Amino acid sequence: MKIAHLADAHLGFRQYYRQTPLGINQREADVANALRVAVDGVLASRPDAVLMAGDLFHSVRPTNAAIIFAYRQFQRLRDGLPEAPIIVIAGNHDTPRSSETGSILRLYEELGVDVALDEARRFVYPSLDLSVLAVPHQALRGAERPALHPEGASTHQVLLLHGEVEGVYPQEISGAAYGGVTVRRDEVHAGEWSYVALGHYHVQYQVEPRVWYAGALDYVTTNPWGELRDEQRKAVAGKGWLLVDLPGGTVTRQPVPLARRVLDLPPLYADGLRIDDIDRMLQERLAAIPGGYADQIVRQVVFNVPRESARQLDHAAIRSVKAAALHFQLDLRRPESARGIGVDAGGRRQSLAELLRDYLARRPLPADLDRDAFVAAGSSLLDAVIRDEDG
Repeated sequence: MKIAHLADAHLGFRQYYRQTPLGINQREADVANALRVAVDGVLASRPDAVLMAGDLFHSVRPTNAAIIFAYRQFQRLRDGLPEAPIIVIAGNHDTPRSSETGSILRLYEELGVDVALDEARRFVYPSLDLSVLAVPHQALRGAERPALHPEGASTHQVLLLHGEVEGVYPQEISGAAYGGVTVRRDEVHAGEWSYVALGHYHVQYQVEPRVWYAGALDYVTTNPWGELRDEQRKAVAGKGWLLVDLPGGTVTRQPVPLARRVLDLPPLYADGLRIDDIDRMLQERLAAIPGGYADQIVRQVVFNVPRESARQLDHAAIRSVKAAALHFQLDLRRPESARGIGVDAGGRRQSLAELLRDYLARRPLPADLDRDAFVAAGSSLLDAVIRDEDG
């Protein structure tokens, strides 16, 4: 008894300005291709059931192209695996904020896909001796959450859920973009399930035995660098989906080769260097990238670059790199002393970023607005302004 566990395809995700020859945003095309490759792998593996753990789309109102593309991929699965249940739950990106707004996910029920949109649903498949409790994002937001326990006599009991398991999601990217709902570990009752298939966290990760996040199929966030660092901390190599053997409890990572790499180059330090030395260091670092930087997504952080030095860099050479890469972010950081504009209670000068975080953390907010997401959004905007000013 095998199941395919996928999550966080985020079809329709757009980033940067490059377009394909057909006029589609290049990152949108990359993300669609990642799902196509994943479906190829699922069809080759021939699982008994396919689970999509939320955020099939990046927005509640995806483009027509994204809707049609998803329809074709589900049709491929239905044609190639005619007896296999396909179960989809709505994630936070798939969930309308108003009850008056419908969900496009219902369209796929016409293909025989089982969909859980706003309430927990239990799907039972007697021929497979399988029961799946499908818990979408909205079901976790209410005051009374569903009880996450198996029911019935099925041998194989699976929990499919989209949310943030407590203590897993890193604080630096938690709560981003209409963030998810936190679920306590004891609420999951991991020991009662044959398997727990999670979505929302974009890094492929084992929470506990038989409890896994499948991770996203590509880097579909405004902060790919934070996600990349988190993968490195957890020793995760890239993106993919999971093939799960329920009786044996074994989980096999199925990698999805991506259309392009996300590269966060080791930082450089400009302390006491002349302008031409900084320019030379940059070019040497870029030239040393295996396979080059053309069509890749690249960030280079350079610390301790005074504002006047940033203005005198060889910006023609930098523009040339940006033209060749899909995206090149030159992140110039001024010396910390140059940013200190306030003093904390201990006499230490606070940076503008610290002052902003303190202010946003105290500011009164509507009850339904997530505090962490609010602070993270403000900090991200400030970082972008500082980078533009320094660059």
